[in-house]
Amino acid sequence: MARITEDLLLLLLDNATNRPALDRDRREKVLGAAVLLDLALACRIRPSVDGEPVPAGHLLLLAGPDLYDPILDPALRLLQRRPLKPQAAVARLRRAVEPAVLHYLERSGQIRPVQLRGTRLNGSRVWPIADRSRLNEARSAVLAALFDLRSPAPATAAIVTLLQAVDGLGAILSLNERGWEWVNSRAADIAGGSWVDESAGPLGLPEVNLAVTASAVRAALT
Repeated sequence: MARITEDLLLLLLDNATNRPALDRDRREKVLGAAVLLDLALACRIRPSVDGEPVPAGHLLLLAGPDLYDPILDPALRLLQRRPLKPQAAVARLRRAVEPAVLHYLERSGQIRPVQLRGTRLNGSRVWPIADRSRLNEARSAVLAALFDLRSPAPATAAIVTLLQAVDGLGAILSLNERGWEWVNSRAADIAGGSWVDESAGPLGLPEVNLAVTASAVRAALT
């Protein structure tokens, strides 16, 4: 399940225009990166290191079960052809992610696309939220992580990390200057991996894998 990517786009759609927030360039990059982090959380990719057959810094494909996910499978097929650096992988994925996620969210009943009519609006589309349950859960988790200092779940940490990397938290939050000082500091802590429970042992491998991959992918966005 592409939880990170789907929740991220739902959050970006939750505004008065019912269109994805952020300019197109940042939005495409952050969604392409989110797909990679979903694969990392599923333990299907991680950055390679010195001494491995794949050059260091490239995304290494890991063995695992088929995901059968319409959003993640194209990224897996891309990385099966040859290892790519995070920046190259994001560039190859970015344009296809948003349409695929919008289609999935529509089919699952979470959004309801509306075709606008009128001379100046003909052909324009908006995507009102049809079922807010998942969106509300994702938003509450982000707010709790940023303002209540709760240790975020992996998907929440990934969303904060990606938006912080592209200066995109303003797309989902409206704050005064003091509020932004707090959020920027807290988001930087989360992006640095402070949320990872290092005492979890093997059970924490997906979180560690996500944090390591997020660090590499984040660098590709800045």
